[in-house]
Amino acid sequence: MTFRGGRRALAALVALALVAVGGLTWYLWPSEPLVRGQDVAISVVDGPADDQHVTLDAAFFPPATGGRAPAVLLAHGFGGSKDDLRDEASRLAGRGYAVLTWSARGFGRSTGEIALNSPDYEVKDVRALVDWLARRPEVRLDADGDPRVGIAGGSYGGAIALMAAAYDTRIDAIVPQITWYDLADALFPESTGRGPEHGVFKKMWAGLFFSSSGSALSGGAPGGPAALAGGSSGATAAQGASRQAQCGRFLAEICDMYLTVAETGRATPEAVKLLRASSPVSVPGRIKIPTLLIQGQRDSLFPLGHADANARAIAATGAPVEVAWISGGHDGGGSDTDTEWVEERTTAWLDRWLKESPVPGVQAGRTTSTSTGTGTGTGTGTDATRFTVSRDGGRDPGTRRSLVVHASAPSYPGLGGASRTEVPVVGPVQEIANPPGGSPASVSIVPGMSLLGGGSANPGVSVDIPGQAAMFESAPLATPVHVTGAPTLRIKVYGTGEVTLFAKLYDASGGRLAVLPSSLVAPLRVTASESGADATVTLPAIDRRFDAGHRLRVVLTTTDMGYATPSAPAAYRVGLAGGTVSLPGDASLVTPATGPAWWTWAGPLAAIVVAAALLLAGRRRTAPADAREDGDGAPLRITGLTKRYRNGEKAVDDLSFQVEKGQVLGLLGPNGAGKTTTMRMMMGLIHPDEGEIHIFGRRVVPGAPVLSRLGSFVEGPGFLPHLTGRANLELYWQATGRPAADAHMDEALEIAGLGAALERAVRTYSQGMRQRLAIAQAMLGLPDLLVLDEPTNGLDPPQIAEMRAVLKAYAEGGRTVIVSSHLLAEVEQACTHVVVMRRGRLVFQGPVAELLATGSPSDGPGPRLEDVFLDLIGEAR
Repeated sequence: MTFRGGRRALAALVALALVAVGGLTWYLWPSEPLVRGQDVAISVVDGPADDQHVTLDAAFFPPATGGRAPAVLLAHGFGGSKDDLRDEASRLAGRGYAVLTWSARGFGRSTGEIALNSPDYEVKDVRALVDWLARRPEVRLDADGDPRVGIAGGSYGGAIALMAAAYDTRIDAIVPQITWYDLADALFPESTGRGPEHGVFKKMWAGLFFSSSGSALSGGAPGGPAALAGGSSGATAAQGASRQAQCGRFLAEICDMYLTVAETGRATPEAVKLLRASSPVSVPGRIKIPTLLIQGQRDSLFPLGHADANARAIAATGAPVEVAWISGGHDGGGSDTDTEWVEERTTAWLDRWLKESPVPGVQAGRTTSTSTGTGTGTGTGTDATRFTVSRDGGRDPGTRRSLVVHASAPSYPGLGGASRTEVPVVGPVQEIANPPGGSPASVSIVPGMSLLGGGSANPGVSVDIPGQAAMFESAPLATPVHVTGAPTLRIKVYGTGEVTLFAKLYDASGGRLAVLPSSLVAPLRVTASESGADATVTLPAIDRRFDAGHRLRVVLTTTDMGYATPSAPAAYRVGLAGGTVSLPGDASLVTPATGPAWWTWAGPLAAIVVAAALLLAGRRRTAPADAREDGDGAPLRITGLTKRYRNGEKAVDDLSFQVEKGQVLGLLGPNGAGKTTTMRMMMGLIHPDEGEIHIFGRRVVPGAPVLSRLGSFVEGPGFLPHLTGRANLELYWQATGRPAADAHMDEALEIAGLGAALERAVRTYSQGMRQRLAIAQAMLGLPDLLVLDEPTNGLDPPQIAEMRAVLKAYAEGGRTVIVSSHLLAEVEQACTHVVVMRRGRLVFQGPVAELLATGSPSDGPGPRLEDVFLDLIGEAR
């Protein structure tokens, strides 16, 4: 053995030992220590005159890392309590935060009455909680009495994050989710821009909060009906008891406001003033800290427009802002993947602004008064930066579960989009009637079904009553259109008096209708005239691809079950004013831009196999010249390949096929078909009994120089948990003995989309982050041939869906990818070619489209890969 060869062998053996130890350490080293919270009762003083004494039921979770750490306030949603947040709080504490959760006044075991996040009540309570954190020895301070602290919460909890940030400059970063900008607009929406004073009352949602939720909250809570009535007797006590029955634990002035508007169905000036006092719209320019806004696409309570308004108001101050639209919302329908993704994004945002060094212009998460940008693309401070949206990834044919992918753009386009497409719609002027008493009513969505039904998705069945609905429709689309934002339409209303209408948009195809998004409507009021009153209607914001051949249908109805409508019978005529639906879009949205999630975490045995492969394959410092020759030009050519088990049975039987440059090839077959054995022979890990494998014209044997052009995963990587992601990759590459410049680490990381997590210790990674690190490791050196054996084992369908774009992107420029997978929907969408094996033998080789053409239609417009595959291997369906 030469000294140089011995050095390479020693490096590989050292890497083998380190990876094996790292894998064992991972199993023994918990990534997020379990932290148990300590229940505490915190006394606060609030009220307009600072004379109300309230006890907040709270729980404190000290940081698992010890010492002083940044703090996080976790706020619950309406009707919840601190107990809803224990698991999330424990996980954050395990990541090195001091976490405080609490039940807001009027909820759980906390005393007081619900004031809808009023500056005089709940905002003062949060200020007192920040004071409490500043006195804790576990909490890091920026100054005396000023803790490093962020707030995260959803719905009611999201609103208090925004409101507290407006009134307390000690707060450093916030993550509000599915919450409001203007509570008056949320309960009295009006889609022509006239404001809540002219809005249509959202009666069903309001009734759920004030009646069902409010009454339920009062049972067994500290301070019963008598206490809530002020402890008096006689008529006052009776009035208090009546109010308690109607409104639960709300402040008397809020209850009185609700009882008034519920009876009239219209917003009073007093109601608008009261609701806006608890809204970010009332504090323009006062939220000046990094904000991540997450809003639900399936949300008839706080639609996407509320996040849009918050984003623009905060970004105008120069503060860093990011916006994300998730698939769920108050009407249910969110996926487990979105839930995990939201928590991951929330933690990453807090890590960035509470733990990491601030960027220029930001001190401890707070923008300075002279800042007009943050180094993240905020620019002039008039627009939000980075935009992410959850999208439907179809269904997996094996599990039939919905798939979710995440598309991102470098900047947030707003509801108006970065560009607009005008689609002509036609239809005559149509007469529609409002029925007596507003009944029967059309149906768009049944608010609160997800809350009353245990969190299941609202079915969103749309019913348009004949005689109450006017319809306008486009011709079939010649080309696909992807809409991201709020479409608009101009209409004319003929008649007299004020008209209440509800606009909705449908995707019409082949007799099927899908109302968008998830049956949301745009309510409006128009004062009609005999000559026709013009109105521009802003439809609910959507993220939706309309395929070629589909039609757009706009329907305007006089009634909707979720809203208060006039009781007097009336008839009107409705027509078009502009003749087109204006569709916003953003071509910069890419799916996925946040990186794929392919590999599950495997143990040290898989890591040892990978390291052994490196030792055998010997990725050289410089491949010999003959190894760089393409020979016959084929990245892979297999001829007569045969491999027998010890009992003589053939695992691979006379297999021959060829793969060309630029292909993404799916290797398919049932369990026992010989796929894994074939891939191991490709990598030189086992010897064939008969036949040959050539990579770029060079025969594959253990240690062949041409194997330096192949990157592969057998089952999974092993990482050292105490090292950063970057350090793990550098150590891995050093073990190959090749120069650091040959790693092309930046290119591999860009393709894999690892992001800022690269600089954190691997023990802090979520599973998704570890998987992305595995991607970067496989692509180091940008091998010309990438071989992936069953990379999707154990993964979530949404995670699997995210690999499609990366497979295709990697094959661009002439590189080749071979991947085995049992998820046929992914192969159909991600692969250009397939090889199908059965009992070790080849049964098909060619393009995916050619394979599909061999099948016959089943229950859809054309054969599915699943059906053709099952027919091909002789399995009954």
